[in-house]
Amino acid sequence: MQQCRDGVARDTHLNTYRIFEDHNLDGMAYADTAGLNTTKRCLDGTRTEILREIMSWINDPNANAPRILWLHGQAGRGKSAIAHTIASWIKDVGGLGSCFCFARDRQSERREEKILTTIARDLADRDPTFRRALADVISNDRSLRTTPDVMQQWQRLILEPLSKIEGTIAGNVVVVIDALDESGSVGSRKHILSLLTSTEAARLPSNFRILLTSRPLSDIERALSAAQHVKMTSLDNIPAASAECDIRLYVSSELAHLPEIGTTEVRNITGKSNGLFEWARLACEFIEPNKPGRTIMERYNEIMTRDTGDGAALLDVMYRTILEDLVPTDRVTLARFRSVMRQIMSTFVPLRLDALNEMRNYFPSEEDRFDMTIILEFMAPLLSGISDKYSIIQPLHASFYDFLHDHSRSGVYCVDASNTGIHSSLSFASLHTLHNNLKFNICGLESSYCRNDQVAGLEEKINSHILPSLSYSCHHWASHLRNTEFDSALGRLVNDLVGSERILFWLEALSLLGGLQHATRSLSITITWLQVNSFGDTMARAQEGLKFLQHFGSVISCSTPHLYISALPFAPSTTMISRELVPRFSCLASMFMGGPKEWPVAQVAMQRHTSAVWSVGFSSDGKRIVSGSADKTVRVWDAERVGFSSDGKRIVSGSDDKTVRVWDAERGVQIGSPLKGHTGLVQSVGFSPDGKRIVSSSNDKTLRVWNVEAWAAHFQNVASVSFNINGEDYLVARYGSSLNQLPFLQHTQFAFHQSLHMHCMILSNSLVAFIGMIRT
Repeated sequence: MQQCRDGVARDTHLNTYRIFEDHNLDGMAYADTAGLNTTKRCLDGTRTEILREIMSWINDPNANAPRILWLHGQAGRGKSAIAHTIASWIKDVGGLGSCFCFARDRQSERREEKILTTIARDLADRDPTFRRALADVISNDRSLRTTPDVMQQWQRLILEPLSKIEGTIAGNVVVVIDALDESGSVGSRKHILSLLTSTEAARLPSNFRILLTSRPLSDIERALSAAQHVKMTSLDNIPAASAECDIRLYVSSELAHLPEIGTTEVRNITGKSNGLFEWARLACEFIEPNKPGRTIMERYNEIMTRDTGDGAALLDVMYRTILEDLVPTDRVTLARFRSVMRQIMSTFVPLRLDALNEMRNYFPSEEDRFDMTIILEFMAPLLSGISDKYSIIQPLHASFYDFLHDHSRSGVYCVDASNTGIHSSLSFASLHTLHNNLKFNICGLESSYCRNDQVAGLEEKINSHILPSLSYSCHHWASHLRNTEFDSALGRLVNDLVGSERILFWLEALSLLGGLQHATRSLSITITWLQVNSFGDTMARAQEGLKFLQHFGSVISCSTPHLYISALPFAPSTTMISRELVPRFSCLASMFMGGPKEWPVAQVAMQRHTSAVWSVGFSSDGKRIVSGSADKTVRVWDAERVGFSSDGKRIVSGSDDKTVRVWDAERGVQIGSPLKGHTGLVQSVGFSPDGKRIVSSSNDKTLRVWNVEAWAAHFQNVASVSFNINGEDYLVARYGSSLNQLPFLQHTQFAFHQSLHMHCMILSNSLVAFIGMIRT
């Protein structure tokens, strides 16, 4: 009986702890489509030498073995196939690991901000000790679940849990990061490169390995080549005989069913490939008898007689060969090809064929309203998702988009995806999609008593009632609008959305989709887009929608029905939302007395700090707020989403550790090393308007100017300091009866009251504002 009792108690404890872990890990930012794709693995029997080399590195018991392997090579060398093969092997043997893949057509998802939250969650799902350690970290700061700060993710979600369980994980931990070069701009990956080359990465547990693949772009090569804990392997330097052997095996396997293709033809195709696996794949696709008019040998002879080259040039020749075969060069067909590819390349996330066609039906030009199948059904050698209506359409290889973008390479097939016309068409299509498909209670929810995450079968309801074209339009209509010149017809469509009950139906759909944060950004974009035009009422409605979200967004995102139950009835009575939208819903609760008439001055409460907040400030563009707290954190808040530089791109902070630090305002990571010199806690900091100088004051009785000259003036209780607008003067507050404005070349005094401490001071062009404790 006692054993039974103990067993029940132990099981209850374990189940309770598991619930605690799930609660803490719930809602971690996760890149759903960035994981392992087993269809991309190497063909069995190929790439054996390089795969053996990588596995040997993974299993190396030497404690000094490099923790990171950078596998690089030009486009078409098979880097991704190798990465997915390694990740698949680790999974098949039950090893602990994660696979994270960047993709050029997914750059709008900002995967670089989710990389380590995704990897941490993968490791937690595969190892209970790591899971427990990660849950413990997050329990003390739940903001870590969604922080876009990659450096904080690295420190808190990877290094800290690993430090708590070091030595407890049997076997190797393998993280695969594929196609880092496709993350986006140089800035999108600079912090990832920074952490990979850090001393912490060099000191990862001896059984921890990171396999990184990319093209040898200059910023990646410059960062990784200087790190001694990074092993570098180039696929461009693999012996030709080894690559040819693998490609020969691949080609013979792909074309084995064609009696016309024998040993000689396989050898010739292999030699022509020049070691590029992607060229070999395209050659096999081209030779396949999938189009009438020419024999297999005629198609084989066509690719063999084309001009030779190497690298990108060789791929370009193959792309042109295939397109010339698939797309006639008459005016109508070429125009339709460019139109289709421009749409595919300009959507912010890849879409299925049915969604692309549904949106195309709303394009403003009648010439563009055709079934995309007439072009896409022949594009299977270059695009995936053609034959399966439930698969998204995207390039089989990233180099195809590079080819189409560059007129010098693609010629008549060039697609200018930067053209604002396609974004105008997609704006029209998205707004028409919203107009025709949004409706009240779109998913037929039966009760307001449940949170969204408690609704039974919600995912199935969403899939049935919010089709991909509507989901895409809800998320991205404003992003296309931002890239479009003003058009009064578009303005009327925007007014149709934000000036009617459809704005509520849109918020309802976004809440169900878990994307309500897109509403704030979309309305902010809309307000900016309308500012220079005569749609004042529409802009006012968008501004009201933004205030409505700021006050009620958390309620709406938690439980969608409460958009109508707990938000709409409590909109201030004099607002357009209350006057124009509330009367359209007859069963809402009514406010008879005591309700607000206007939006309160306090727009939103931001709750993440765990101790007193000492300093706040806006960026120069008004889009971000920075706050500093006694909890030892500096937080950046999205204002649509302790001082800023004049361009709003950097933050300067001072703290009790006697240092001044500069931060990247976009990414939330530290720039350079801390500025050291103060011997007491730093009480106030500021940038000069030109952003070239930083001034700091401390209770060590000094004021310091950084990056211009080493200068300090000794005063008692220096409390706050700020540059004036021309960047030439600064202010010093001190204990006593005067407030000194000390230019570099002159000295002016102001009469001032007796104060024990001056805590804060702000200087405008003509006024000085200050807060002090009066000594009586």
